[in-house]
Amino acid sequence: MTGMTTDVPAQELSPTPRSTIRRGSERARADRAELWAVLDAGLVCHLSTVVDGAPLVLPTGYGRDGDTLYLHGSTGARSLRAAASGMEVCVAVTLLDGVVYARSVFHHSMNYRSAVIHGTAVRIDDPDAKMHGLRVLTEHLAPGSWDHTRLPNAKEFAATAVLALDLSEAAVKVRSGPPGDDPADEATDLVWAGVLPIRQVWGEPQSAAAHAVPAHVTARAATAPDR
Repeated sequence: MTGMTTDVPAQELSPTPRSTIRRGSERARADRAELWAVLDAGLVCHLSTVVDGAPLVLPTGYGRDGDTLYLHGSTGARSLRAAASGMEVCVAVTLLDGVVYARSVFHHSMNYRSAVIHGTAVRIDDPDAKMHGLRVLTEHLAPGSWDHTRLPNAKEFAATAVLALDLSEAAVKVRSGPPGDDPADEATDLVWAGVLPIRQVWGEPQSAAAHAVPAHVTARAATAPDR
């Protein structure tokens, strides 16, 4: 279950000066639905903050509900405390689809889908809203788990920080297709050129309990991720 809200129509992105793609602008995507698609297909984002005057970039899980991205972690994490302090943050998600082998070193590349979000994260303190954010995060990482496992107790709930980041300021960039070789290299055609695709697949579930693997896990394992 990704994206949670399904009845909100997508709109075009409205780039700001810092979210406008200038290098490789032909790869920019303006449809907000493509932003949602990248976020829904990924599992890990990179959260960029400034801690003690130095940049800090850390991988973390996330979940999306409509135009809100939820992040979470320990209340003691410096990165989350910094992100919740009112400073501007940046979140990036990248899906690697293939390595592009060109006829020249200069034109070697990657096929990818990427999203970069700018904004100010807000710490959620309202208990109901916080629990909703945790549900969104859980269902993005492990669909079906919210209804099949124990919910957070008071101690766990208090030890977990949940942040909400609005997706209004975002950029999406996509590269696909064959190498972009120079015409002269294509004419001589001295070496192999093409794309080596990359796919992420689920493996067999590895049980850590004396129970049969539940249907919501086996169903996901049988589905190829959008990678």
